Amino acid sequence: MTPRLSPIRTRHLLSLALLLSSTQALSADDSADAQAEEMPQAANLQLDQPVITELGPPTKTDSTVKDTEVASESSEEVSLPKAENLQLDQPIHELEPQQPAAKAETAPVPAKEAEVIKPKADLPEPGTISLVPGESAKPLRLLGSEVPPATSTRLAWSPSQHFEGVYSPTAVLVVNGAKPGPVLCLTAAVHGDELNGVETVRRVMYDLDADHLSGAVIGVPIVNLQGFHRGSRYLTDRRDLNRHFPGDPNGSSASRIANSFFHEVISHCNAVVDLHTGSFYRTNLPQLRGDLTNPKVVKMTQGFGSTVVLHSAGAKGTLRRAAVEAGIPTVTLEAGAPMVLDELSVSHSVKGIRTLLNQLGMVSKFRLWGDPEPVYYTSTWQRTSTGGVIFSEVQLGEFVRKGDLLGTVTNPITNVRTEIRSKHNGRILGMALNQVVQPGFAAYHIGIQAPQEQISQPQEVIAEESVADKSENKVPATPESRQPPTEGEE
Repeated sequence: MTPRLSPIRTRHLLSLALLLSSTQALSADDSADAQAEEMPQAANLQLDQPVITELGPPTKTDSTVKDTEVASESSEEVSLPKAENLQLDQPIHELEPQQPAAKAETAPVPAKEAEVIKPKADLPEPGTISLVPGESAKPLRLLGSEVPPATSTRLAWSPSQHFEGVYSPTAVLVVNGAKPGPVLCLTAAVHGDELNGVETVRRVMYDLDADHLSGAVIGVPIVNLQGFHRGSRYLTDRRDLNRHFPGDPNGSSASRIANSFFHEVISHCNAVVDLHTGSFYRTNLPQLRGDLTNPKVVKMTQGFGSTVVLHSAGAKGTLRRAAVEAGIPTVTLEAGAPMVLDELSVSHSVKGIRTLLNQLGMVSKFRLWGDPEPVYYTSTWQRTSTGGVIFSEVQLGEFVRKGDLLGTVTNPITNVRTEIRSKHNGRILGMALNQVVQPGFAAYHIGIQAPQEQISQPQEVIAEESVADKSENKVPATPESRQPPTEGEE
């Protein structure tokens, strides 16, 4: 038998249930209001307007604008932020915890005080650099920053044309010495699949001591970051960047990138070394390519120690040719094959550049490296007459005579083998790796030694005013260059 509740008790229980439900409802409303108050409201934007128009910096008041205009008129030269002095011999992750202390210990020293505070290195031999007596090192103004003397730092270059947030800046390593001297630029990976130059620039730059350097060294390990990320020789628009220098600000994407790099980096240099490798499964003997009719270029080639030199004015649109035409002596250092890191090629390149630094008087440590190699004033490519699998019988650097067997091409279907014999007396400067080839494939690059009288007399490379500082010397823009790549040429 179920017990029955009295009417009074029933009313009490109903009242209690109603009270509890009301309390829970009020608590839920309070929680919802609290969450609504804590959550920030999204800004109301006009999405049909560009970011730079609607989302730019706050509009300045009239008084702020007037103050800015007065300050601009009173200052003769724009003051650039000083670059941070970094320890380039340490990886970035090792520097991060020590940044506050490093800034206090290595605060940038004004140019006038550098001679007093910084230890002096022995001056290079007289005649290697044109110096003014008593002249002190000057800050290097580059990429919107001012790099004081005796400073090592990292800057960044990014072409002006790109999608916001899509294009990554390219690292630019800078070591500005404590003493005056020329500005040497090292560039690598203008073709994104050429890795030997990337490692070469790293080894050279991280071995420099700003306190004992005369002049400055600018290192760009990866110029073509688009191609490097994809393991490709070309840019994303399938153009060869090294056929578009000095570029055109109104041209194709490749031409605009070339124009930006040439004017923002190269034009600030007194000399350039552009590092490359062979192309399309070819490998190159470490060699210098330069216009031997230019006395300053000849002087640079003589500073690389035991390195083969090949005369070449350079194809139209190459960085080397554009720089020389702008008055900046430039050589190309070719070594090894693409897509692989070759220790022998990298070591040879590093030795050559360090020897050049000594010959230019930028470092005092004397380096004597081997006997001079022959200079080749002309060269030729031996091509395959049939398609098939090529196997070489010669090696890089080997001297050959007319009629010598260079290699064979075997048809894998018919088993017919065709010999490739040398048509010249010379030296193997470049060659195809063993692979499948088509008829007409450039297989062997043979250098022919030059008579000494054809080479210009060398002329010193001095620390003169850069192209960027010469207002009257504007680098002309070139029209679109559609010249196809030349085998083995940059």
